[in-house]
Amino acid sequence: MSNKSLGIIYGILGVVLFSSKAVMVKLAYEYEVETLDLLLFRMLFSLPFYLFILFLFRKKKPSVEITLKDYAWLFLFGFVGYYLASYFDFLGLNYIKAGLERIILFVYPTIVVFLSWLFFKQKITKVQAIAIMITYIGVVITFWSELDINGNGVLIGGFLVLLSAITYASYLVGSGWLIPKFGVLRFTSYAMVVSTCCIGVHYLISGNFGLWEYPAAVYGYGVAMAILATLIPSFLVSAAIERLGASNFSILGSLGPVSTILLAFVFLDEKLTYWQLFGMLVVIFGVTYLSIRRKKGAGA
Repeated sequence: MSNKSLGIIYGILGVVLFSSKAVMVKLAYEYEVETLDLLLFRMLFSLPFYLFILFLFRKKKPSVEITLKDYAWLFLFGFVGYYLASYFDFLGLNYIKAGLERIILFVYPTIVVFLSWLFFKQKITKVQAIAIMITYIGVVITFWSELDINGNGVLIGGFLVLLSAITYASYLVGSGWLIPKFGVLRFTSYAMVVSTCCIGVHYLISGNFGLWEYPAAVYGYGVAMAILATLIPSFLVSAAIERLGASNFSILGSLGPVSTILLAFVFLDEKLTYWQLFGMLVVIFGVTYLSIRRKKGAGA
């Protein structure tokens, strides 16, 4: 199997597992768990695995020299990609449905294109501009229908999830050139340790220190999020980025909204209106259009 094929398989599995997180969060919120507490559970339960991986690789030297500046960038992307993005997402899920959350998050491929233009001077082509326009039209269609149903609360949730998409896109763009230096396992473990430390500091500042007062189901969801929706997909995504690049990997995210909506339908009894389904299809078409046209351009 080719390196690219493996990257596609890793990417698809990573996207589907990551998309299950929103459903687990909504299930845990039924027990009135605090947002920061739930996020802390997710990271703390996964932390031992990342520390163990770093311990195993402690004597393996990187293929290239890693500078202090590289570690500073790693800290920044760990802070942005797994702390801020997760925190904004968890907050947003207090206000909106899991299916809508994933549709809004799905704009991140177009944000990757924009950030690549902004920071790396990669030209935004006509095809990319059209794809960006299509995806945001789809989000507006989906979002507008939900606004009619739930009122202003969805504005807050939608904005928070959009911030999550922006910070996650920043992580994808930045991590693409750092992963080859550190290696997939070491880079991902360091980034997750940084994120856990950031969440821990946040909790010490503003937490309610009632971590052990929840029903057993809350801790069960915390463990499930740590293993199935964090640990395993974090390595799969990093491996996919290493093989495909950040931009190509972001295209696989089209599976995210679909898998989340199916899981939310089964476990949360969430139903989408016809307008919301139409909006989702428009968003997916926009990213698929970008993927198809890019491939044609590469083959020309």
